[in-house]
Amino acid sequence: MTALNYTGVSHTVFHLLGVPGLEDQHVWISIPFFISYVTALLGNSLLTFIIVTKHSLQEPMYLFLCMLAGADIVLSTCIVPQALAIFWFHAGEISLDRCITQVFFLSATFIYESGILLVMAFDRYIAICHPLRYTTVLTRTLIGKIGVSLLLRSCCTVFPVMFLLKRLTFCKSNILPNTACKHFVLAHLSCDDIRVNIWYEFLVLMSSLVIDIVLIFISYVLILRAVFYIPSQDARHKTLNTCGSHVCVIILFYVPGIFSVLAQRFGHHISPHIHVLLSNVYILAPPMLNPIIYGIKTKQIRDQVMYVFFTKQK
Repeated sequence: MTALNYTGVSHTVFHLLGVPGLEDQHVWISIPFFISYVTALLGNSLLTFIIVTKHSLQEPMYLFLCMLAGADIVLSTCIVPQALAIFWFHAGEISLDRCITQVFFLSATFIYESGILLVMAFDRYIAICHPLRYTTVLTRTLIGKIGVSLLLRSCCTVFPVMFLLKRLTFCKSNILPNTACKHFVLAHLSCDDIRVNIWYEFLVLMSSLVIDIVLIFISYVLILRAVFYIPSQDARHKTLNTCGSHVCVIILFYVPGIFSVLAQRFGHHISPHIHVLLSNVYILAPPMLNPIIYGIKTKQIRDQVMYVFFTKQK
């Protein structure tokens, strides 16, 4: 894999290094990757099965949670199987088309999850601030339209990235120091001007993730204001508890991602393997921990899980 600098040759095959600088530790690094993936698959599949099959959970909150579980499965599958192939079999070779496709699915799923977290915050706002209108506002039809709209938003937002990458000439190197293809990781191997890529990525962040975070924050400000007007302390505690799992998931989703972006932008002195590991945390952790958080903090789901595993068959 020889790097060719400014020769006019555009690479069509790339080589993913995994975690650069820690190649001799790949087998050990693969253990948390494997555990997180198995946990994410089993946990989110179980969550989806319970919500779909139990009539008592056919409520907007749980239907949105089902969408989140499906997105978590896709998000972890975009990264982990390929990372394990690199760690175990040194199978880091990937074509340009596959690399760009991975960028698309990874970015689109991340934006889709952000949108789901926003509508889940809206769901809690309606349930707490306008409880009498909850079932009339969040109908099955509206939930279906919301799901389709979020999917279209994520795909349409990320789709231009494929063309922005396709137009580039990759003549610097064909070595990708990462476990997966990321937009900027791939773009920085180009000899062309990538300012359009940089500005479009900034536009995507501002028009989707930043707006989602601001609207989620506003939703919870309104929710907290409504909660403080509840006279009963027990009722206030119960109402806040219904939001607890969602708040945990929001923090788990956004904080590692923001920290990773800031580290890449300003942490030039940080070792490359730290950057790679940080960029994997915000993809590995939410799919693994989301079903655990909801299973522990949501009584209805916890009861159904207990029923599935511990009720004796007559």
